Amino acid sequence: MTQKLFGTDGVRGKANTEPITPQSAVRLAHAAATVLGEGADRRVVVVGRDTRASGEMLTCAVSAGLAGAGFEVVDVGVVPTPA
Repeated sequence: MTQKLFGTDGVRGKANTEPITPQSAVRLAHAAATVLGEGADRRVVVVGRDTRASGEMLTCAVSAGLAGAGFEVVDVGVVPTPA
């Protein structure tokens, strides 16, 4: 049986429990970068987070996945929900 990763509001779960682990975040970001970067002349992405304790950990993991796929990552830190 396959596990559903995305719900109506993205990937959800408890931090440090699959699917919200640093390893999963790196893999997901790398996969997203592969799709988003196709045909792009400039590969820059902005990463923001909320104030939860897991935010910094997940920001680092997502940034690593994106950078590993060749993106320049701009970390803007904590942003409001509408961002």
